[in-house]
Amino acid sequence: MSTLHIQNTLTRQKEKFEPINPPYVGLYCCGPTVYSDVHLGNTRTFISFDLVYRYLKFLGYKVRYVRNITDAGHLTNEAGEGKNRMEDQAKLEKLEPMEIVQKYTVGFHDVCRIFNISPPTIEPTATGHIVEQIEMAQQLIQNGVAYESNGSVYFDVRAYNEKGYNYGILSGRNIDELIAGYRDLDGQEEKRNAIDFALWKKASPEHIMQWNSPWGKGFPGWHLECSVMSTKYLGKQFDIHAGGMDLKFPHHECEIAQNVGACGEQPVRYWMHTNMLNFNGQKMSKSLGNSILPMQFITGDHPLLDKPYSAMTVRFLFMQSHYSSELDITIKGLQDAEKGLRKLMNAAKYLKELQFDSITVEEKQDKWIRDLCATCKEVMDDDFNAPKLVATLHELATQINIYYNNSKKINNLSDVTYNSLLATYNGFLFDVLGLMEEEQSGDNTALDKAMQLIIDIRKQARDNKDWTTSDKIRDALKEANISIKDGKDGTTYEIN
Repeated sequence: MSTLHIQNTLTRQKEKFEPINPPYVGLYCCGPTVYSDVHLGNTRTFISFDLVYRYLKFLGYKVRYVRNITDAGHLTNEAGEGKNRMEDQAKLEKLEPMEIVQKYTVGFHDVCRIFNISPPTIEPTATGHIVEQIEMAQQLIQNGVAYESNGSVYFDVRAYNEKGYNYGILSGRNIDELIAGYRDLDGQEEKRNAIDFALWKKASPEHIMQWNSPWGKGFPGWHLECSVMSTKYLGKQFDIHAGGMDLKFPHHECEIAQNVGACGEQPVRYWMHTNMLNFNGQKMSKSLGNSILPMQFITGDHPLLDKPYSAMTVRFLFMQSHYSSELDITIKGLQDAEKGLRKLMNAAKYLKELQFDSITVEEKQDKWIRDLCATCKEVMDDDFNAPKLVATLHELATQINIYYNNSKKINNLSDVTYNSLLATYNGFLFDVLGLMEEEQSGDNTALDKAMQLIIDIRKQARDNKDWTTSDKIRDALKEANISIKDGKDGTTYEIN
């Protein structure tokens, strides 16, 4: 029986996770709109739900993970209308819209690979499901919650609520207040109510991306694609729907209305939302000049960065804040994440080298390690609490370092606890958090050779009892944040 609990945005409560059809789990995450480079906020969302996907598999669930690509129909205002971003970018770059789609889809996949974000089991596109979107729009018209107007199709929010449903169930919005607050927008005269949103839009002659439909040439609304693809691949009801907090309204609210209007039942058991990113206490935005692309962290090519940071450092930084909490990125936070990641990775390396020889089991030590291993699962079962998991792994890493510096032996744990330590540390660090050893560059190889020369010179000085030279080397390396570790099997170095 699962002990996993999830904070459900829909019910505003933390609930025990009970899959609809265990051990199978259906997980849907709103993917990128591929008209520009994926931004850091998107990256945090995809890393956060990569953690969810990984942990569900770690628990033994068979997960079908669907993450879509929005390559048509993502319109710019809250009513799901306005200008089409793909077309705007295509005109700006003087390319075909599908060239824009291909260019930025490839870029998104590159970011996923570099940040070790697992590919979904299915990655459908909006343009690949035009027929299904037309069919759902027809079903909504037939069910009396949508209508055609001048070649466009709109969802009728008032008619939906009059049938006893609740538009606003996810976000807590009131439709009368929403209607009163809506601005005058293009095409409003076609609607019955200002709050009604587009399922299908009539295309003007200059609109490049358009398809035939029963209502004439047009293109789908933004919200419809996710309802169609989640239903097609996960069923009318599935377990988890994930996305950024900025999608809660209107996108996810509209999804619920479409699914309920077409199928007559709530589509999702657990709604999960990531929170926002700040940089130095301010919301990240282009207008403030603090919007940093994921790849700019890797290159260091941004005026607000002091140096390049590895993809794993950024991923690890994200893991130190709960997915539902705001995360404030600072240079100090990045530097601390870099050091913390190095400590955990070094401990993983040391763990491979440790020799296990249980001479005398120390009950207190044995229980402490065993309890820490159990804590890793307990904190992840509490709504995927990665920050507490990281803190627990740090405690284990400290003990691993002690073992390593004490003759590289573990001789006070039971067999069961030792095996638990191995499985827990490596399993949660690599399989669950998704961290990985980063490739050694040529510079690192050169550093290894240079450090070996320094170590040899220091050894020769010590053999000659030239303590002045030996201490001078040690102190100079310390200032450069490099530690020398002397052991009976030789001397090693570590960058602090």
